[in-house]
Amino acid sequence: MPGKIITVAQQKGGAGKTTLAANIAVALSRQGKSVALLDTDPQGSLGRWFMTRRASGEPGMEFSTASAWGVSYECDKLRDEADYVLIDTPPKIDSDLKPAIRESDLVIVPVSASQVDVWATEGVLDMAAREKAEVMVVLNRAKLGTRVAADVDKTLRDLGVSRAKTAIGHRVAFPETMGVGKGAQERGKGVWSDEIEALTREVVKRVSSRA
Repeated sequence: MPGKIITVAQQKGGAGKTTLAANIAVALSRQGKSVALLDTDPQGSLGRWFMTRRASGEPGMEFSTASAWGVSYECDKLRDEADYVLIDTPPKIDSDLKPAIRESDLVIVPVSASQVDVWATEGVLDMAAREKAEVMVVLNRAKLGTRVAADVDKTLRDLGVSRAKTAIGHRVAFPETMGVGKGAQERGKGVWSDEIEALTREVVKRVSSRA
């Protein structure tokens, strides 16, 4: 069976795209799944994370890069080699993003607890709708229990957005582990590892339903 393509996209920078892509990839790899990463962001943050991981030992996954015109080719190749392909994208919405969304079984859109992030989400949602792509919005770096988080959640519901039940909190474990080429689950047990585990289960369930 061909591998599943999961794209992480958001127009606003700093929403945590790379962190989510890396942590979901680690979680899937720890489940014994074969995983490939595809970095289409010229900034190359996912690539730097992978090379840091590779330098410290067996990375446990494959890695590739592509510009917009090469995404379809790389996806065709990687879906034959891996159970899951995670694509990290640039923080912008233009024609360069279309190939990744078009190839995707699921588009994950991270949204921080900010109305600005919600506004930025609309461009991704519009493009995904035009490409008939499945979308999952994830509350990321959320300060749960605050009024701002509750207001953002309500706005997303009013937009009719399909949001993950799992929210990822603002945890120091994420930047700490990213800096050494690891995922938060590799830091040990904690609320951070539980959140990633729960989110990954949701992602797997969504893409499996499209089999």
